[in-house]
Amino acid sequence: MARLLLIEDDPTIRIPLLRALRDRGHAVAAATGAMDGLRDALDDRPDLVVLDLGLPDLDGRELLRMLRAVSRVPVIVATARDDETEIVRVLDAGADDYLVKPFTAAQLDARIRAVLRRSAPAGGTAERNVVVGGLVIDPGAREVRLDGVPVGLTPREFDLLHHLATRAGQVVTKRELLTEVWQIPYGGADKTVDVHLSWLRRKLGETAQQPRYLHTVRGVGVRLDAPEPGR
Repeated sequence: MARLLLIEDDPTIRIPLLRALRDRGHAVAAATGAMDGLRDALDDRPDLVVLDLGLPDLDGRELLRMLRAVSRVPVIVATARDDETEIVRVLDAGADDYLVKPFTAAQLDARIRAVLRRSAPAGGTAERNVVVGGLVIDPGAREVRLDGVPVGLTPREFDLLHHLATRAGQVVTKRELLTEVWQIPYGGADKTVDVHLSWLRRKLGETAQQPRYLHTVRGVGVRLDAPEPGR
C-alpha cells in the first residue's frame, strides 16, 4: 500500500480516482488547488504525488518546480495536455512520469507501482528500526512504540521524532530541524518547532519541566536521550 496525494480540481475525475485507488489498497488524500497541494505534500510526506496541470490557482508546472525545490517525492503528472513539447518540459522540470487523459485507474496504478519501484532504495533494503531506551521507531511502517505500547503520531511528529532519534545523544538545533524536517529555511519559525515538541512530549508522557526523552538545551536546541534507569 502506498500513501498517495492526488492534486486534481475536477470532481468528475478526482472522486472516481480516489475511490478506485483506495479500492486497490492505497491510502489516498486529495487537494483541489496548487497551494493546498503543496502544503499537504510537505506536511503529510506522501509516497507519491499525482498532479494535474490545469489547477485553478497556479499552473501545475509551477507547482512542480516549487515542490522540487524542497522535496524529492515522486510525481506523476496526469493531465489532458498531450503536446510533446509540454511533456518534455514537465519531465525536465522534475516529473517522474507523464500520463495523458483519459486513462483508466488500472493504468495509473501500474504507473504508480513502476515509479515507486524505481524510486525505492538500491537493493530494496529497508530502513532499520531506531531504538532509544523504550522507544522503538519503525521508519518503514512509520510506527512508534513506547515500552511496547503504540504511540499515535501525526506525520510531522513522526518525522521530528525519527530525526532526533537518529541523532540520539546529540544536541540538534532548531535551524537543523526546520531545514531537515520541515524543509523550510530558518528564520523566525522557532514557535513551529516548539509547538511540535510540546505535542510530542505530551504523547510520550513527559513535560519540558520533567523530561524523560526530550531534553531542551536552552539557547541551542533539543537532545533525545534514553531515560536513566528508574525514570
